[in-house]
Amino acid sequence: MPSKPMNRNLSAAKVAKQDEFYTQYVDIQKEVEAYLEFDPDTFRGKDVYCNCDDPFESNFFKYFAANFNKLGLTKLITTSYDGSPVAGQGTLFPEYNEGNGKRKKPKSLAVILDRVKDEDGDGAANVTDVELFLKRNKAARKALRGSDKNAGGDFRSPECIALLKEADIVVTNPPFSLFREYIAQLVEHEKRFLIIGNVQAVTYKEIFPLIKGDRLWMGVTIHSGDREFRVPDHYPLNAAGCRVDDNGVKYIRVKGVRWYTNLDHGRRPE
Repeated sequence: MPSKPMNRNLSAAKVAKQDEFYTQYVDIQKEVEAYLEFDPDTFRGKDVYCNCDDPFESNFFKYFAANFNKLGLTKLITTSYDGSPVAGQGTLFPEYNEGNGKRKKPKSLAVILDRVKDEDGDGAANVTDVELFLKRNKAARKALRGSDKNAGGDFRSPECIALLKEADIVVTNPPFSLFREYIAQLVEHEKRFLIIGNVQAVTYKEIFPLIKGDRLWMGVTIHSGDREFRVPDHYPLNAAGCRVDDNGVKYIRVKGVRWYTNLDHGRRPE
């Protein structure tokens, strides 16, 4: 059962639409690789879409870009919503850097990778090579304009829906406040997915029938539901379990989160 301070913090986030919870790399790695243990080809030959992920900051983008070849992906698509609210130090797109560790807030972007090769000649293909590739190939990223109804990069915008239709598997941490609508879209388009949500979502009238109908189940690695997320600088730290690291980056420990998926992982009976 989530503690009262954490419930208050999550409730406040929902009301204020402060849903910028940045999942840590190790949590993504552990969950994805649990599926590989069950089936090494889970992601092979697939287009993966991370549609709530600023490539400046998202560890979903970093993980799938770094492991593009290991997983056997055919394409990685990442879309951001009106730029990152986190004051990042990323170097993926140096034209946004203003110096002194600061950078402009970019407009919403779609970044599309169809290969990760050894760009710097060091004998390995990794995130550094992705950075070089994106600097040299501006066609791999494009601005998202959105529509009158939805801002650029909003998962409900026509541009993002078109990218969703291309994808095989969606992996991300969607806004908790829009979880019902987000799941409904994935189901409508019959997508495979691996996403993070509040454990209370199992009681939603839109979610419970999917679980009952064996169309959605819990993921592998989060059992206690207690995980630490990076949050933007403007996010209030008014609950237990919050901290600021030596670089001034804010983190909040959130109870009551789970992975939700319709990917087979072999541990559902457990």
